[in-house]
Amino acid sequence: MLSSSDKNRRDVRHVTQPLVSVVIPAFNASRYIERTLRSAGRQTYRSLEIIVINDGSTDDTAKVVEQVALEDSRIRMLSTPNRGVAAARNTGIREAASRFVAFLDADDLWHQTKIEKQVNALNRRSPQWAAVYVPHHIINHDDEIIRSCRSDVARGYIFARHLTFKYVGNGSALLVRRDVALEIGGFNSSYAAAGIGGCEDLDFELRLAARYHIEVIREPLVGYRQYPGNMSSNHLQMGRSALEVIRRSLAANPQLPQYAMRSATIATQKYAFWEFRQSRNTYLSLVAMWPILRSEPGFVVRLVLEKCLRLIHRCVRLMTATANGQDPPRVNRSKFDQETVPSSVERPDKSPQSRRHLMRLTEVDAELSSILEPLANGFAPVAIDHRPSVRSRTRKSDI
Repeated sequence: MLSSSDKNRRDVRHVTQPLVSVVIPAFNASRYIERTLRSAGRQTYRSLEIIVINDGSTDDTAKVVEQVALEDSRIRMLSTPNRGVAAARNTGIREAASRFVAFLDADDLWHQTKIEKQVNALNRRSPQWAAVYVPHHIINHDDEIIRSCRSDVARGYIFARHLTFKYVGNGSALLVRRDVALEIGGFNSSYAAAGIGGCEDLDFELRLAARYHIEVIREPLVGYRQYPGNMSSNHLQMGRSALEVIRRSLAANPQLPQYAMRSATIATQKYAFWEFRQSRNTYLSLVAMWPILRSEPGFVVRLVLEKCLRLIHRCVRLMTATANGQDPPRVNRSKFDQETVPSSVERPDKSPQSRRHLMRLTEVDAELSSILEPLANGFAPVAIDHRPSVRSRTRKSDI
């Protein structure tokens, strides 16, 4: 039971908190959107406006939102014709009356401390830091964790690394300064118009990362839902979307050394290849794979070898654990808990080759950042020598 003084302190903190706009694009989301809205409403950071963009839904999405809004006055809904998730998010950004904007997909969940931790982290940084993200767990239709979060994260100027490793991973992890979101042009709706929507969030993140520093909270504070029928289950479209996002990003950033460009291209081709393999339409899957196979004749061989090496590494770890008397890991599908404080993400145990690869991309980011900072402070740019150095020269063995 809170004392009157505790309540007064909480009320004062609420008044002094800068407003955060939660933007939720929703298309035929009636199955999960109530859970999503309650997840946003339970945030320990209370100074929120929750904006639902009803993107031409034909189910009961609007009715569910209206019912939940009766219990929480911070929720409001805008109904628009169906134009896709990018256009819906842009509508939310324009409508926002806040300093910060956080995006939440209509079927995902947040840990209750997510916004508070993100705002606190960004408030401690200079204006050159424009956004903060968090890792995520993948959850199923019943909010059960079916895959734990990836353990590699990065912070600061991460553009070259993000092109390859794609740290953010979903549309519900990012909190960004609203002025910066407007400055970089918001989300690009041309992907959906071309029938390759799905990675608009990655496109937004890369344009952000090319100009600004990004912070990270090393805790899995998002439950990212995957199930048959949602956007991430359209494997052909997701693969094509990722390839096009990276192609456009590389074309817009010719200052990147060849090593970073090749690294980003190969990593995205791998992702797209595995997405295409999961498609149920074998013919369309092969058609989508063909440009990759034609440009990289040894692509499949390299993928198979990498898969075998990972399998061997996993078997060695299991045998070592068994020899030491440890029980093998068991599958335990726990619920995504929105209240329990999650464990911090540990750094992954990378191979020497992976560490060397990451180090080279980190050096690229450091060089790009040193060029960007004088520009941000209004100074003239330093001339860049585009001739490949020993470090920037591409070696296939390093990728």
